[in-house]
Amino acid sequence: MTRTREIRFAKRPTGTPTKDCFDLVEVDLPDPGPGQVQVRNLWMSVDPYMRGRMNEVGPGYAANYQLGRPMGGRSVGEVVASNAPSLKTGDFVFGDFGWREAFTADAAELRKLDLQGLPPEAFLGVAGMPGLTAYVGLLKIAALKPGDVVLVTAAAGAVGSVAAQIAKLKGHTVIGTAGGPAKVRYLLDELGLDAAIDYREHAGQLTEAFRAAAPDGIDVCFENVGAEHLEAAINLARPFARFALCGAISQYNNTAEPYGVRNVMMAIGKQVRLEGFIVGSYFDMTDEYLHELRGWIAEGKIKWRETVVEGLENAPDAFLGLFKGENLGKALVKLA
Repeated sequence: MTRTREIRFAKRPTGTPTKDCFDLVEVDLPDPGPGQVQVRNLWMSVDPYMRGRMNEVGPGYAANYQLGRPMGGRSVGEVVASNAPSLKTGDFVFGDFGWREAFTADAAELRKLDLQGLPPEAFLGVAGMPGLTAYVGLLKIAALKPGDVVLVTAAAGAVGSVAAQIAKLKGHTVIGTAGGPAKVRYLLDELGLDAAIDYREHAGQLTEAFRAAAPDGIDVCFENVGAEHLEAAINLARPFARFALCGAISQYNNTAEPYGVRNVMMAIGKQVRLEGFIVGSYFDMTDEYLHELRGWIAEGKIKWRETVVEGLENAPDAFLGLFKGENLGKALVKLA
């Protein structure tokens, strides 16, 4: 029996979550039974989608968090004890057992990682769900075509930064939005975007800012923000534009009347396609994506950033920081 720590869901939030929504507790960890392994978590991910799981009625594609139970989320760890033939001590594994320092689980619930030179934490970011989400959204949902002008909202975040780079690698003109001058400089100087817009500076005037960056309009929008971002993007859409609706982080903590996008009728006349998607429906594209990604990394064509908070006790701060725009790239918690 091992003593360890985990964070449990203590209170459903109204609006933006607060630290009293979480409890840090010590628990006894059982030894692995037949077919089980014990894992020491090295890294855990915090992601905007977790906010929906905190509601009594969740988003529908992920189980709601239950009060008094451990929070869940993607994590990467190392097997420290095994009672399963498929995994051995020292193997790196990926699973949905975040928000805890260690756990015992059935080996079938975990995926063994083939690092091939990548750091383990990359499989929570550029080589994991955020990277695959970007790839699917651009190539499958938006179906990039030669000559497309691409708008990526929240382009300095975990998903958006990969989406923006993939679009550039495929030869497109790319415009990104981000909050604050430091993130705008990151998009321009490090990621090489063609234009970047500080949505805080241009709040209430995003249509004009988008038009200045893309005077001839846009063909693709990879949408992570919603509300005014979506409305402005529809205003700038060319005929037959394709929108990959990935998220709407501006609305996740909203307690007032939801933002009413006033120009949806324009999508009819412009014959715009607005398609929402969940990456879990496209896991069959994982091998294809990782093959391309490894090639890009080997050629030095793709970059990624991580905002790291250390210690399980600080995981709530890392999560809440997502809604304040504190992360550049992928937000991670280093556990060991």
